[in-house]
Amino acid sequence: MISSNDFRTGTTIELDGQVWRVVEFLHVKPGKGSAFVRTKLKSAQSGNVVEKTFRAGEMVASALLEKSTLQHTYMEGEDFVFMDMASYEETRLTAKQIGEGRKYLKEGMEVNVVSWKDNPIEVELPNSVVLEVTETDPGVKGDTATGGTKPAIVETGAQVMVPLFISIGEKIKIDTRSDSYLGRES
Repeated sequence: MISSNDFRTGTTIELDGQVWRVVEFLHVKPGKGSAFVRTKLKSAQSGNVVEKTFRAGEMVASALLEKSTLQHTYMEGEDFVFMDMASYEETRLTAKQIGEGRKYLKEGMEVNVVSWKDNPIEVELPNSVVLEVTETDPGVKGDTATGGTKPAIVETGAQVMVPLFISIGEKIKIDTRSDSYLGRES
């Protein structure tokens, strides 16, 4: 159990049979009446966002999440197949369960899978990935590092804005949280 006074951004709670992550919280102490905590919660299963108000000090069940490192081995139809490298157990996840991060997922990549009651609910990608550029406009002599950007498609099919001097076949580092170009990789 966790007190509503202890809510922080990222805290996970169990409410109405679902796992919710605190996105925003505000402790309000009106001049008259008792204090309360106004929160914005995001469902880990569906992604829905709701606003909920708790009395100050109200006890709420905290969600116990398990995090395990799995390796993406292959695709089977629409499912992504992951393997626990210690026990060799396979786990299948849908594109919806993986979310937006699937555009950077390639075979052999290790990710953290967050589970609640043995049900995978979220996939955490590394903060950055190195991928090869497969499609982009050619660089022209005179393009500078401080110039503009152009779209590039990487080996997983994701589109990223890159500097003008990047060409096909180069490996680039991409921030998976902001979908931004971080630099070249050799």
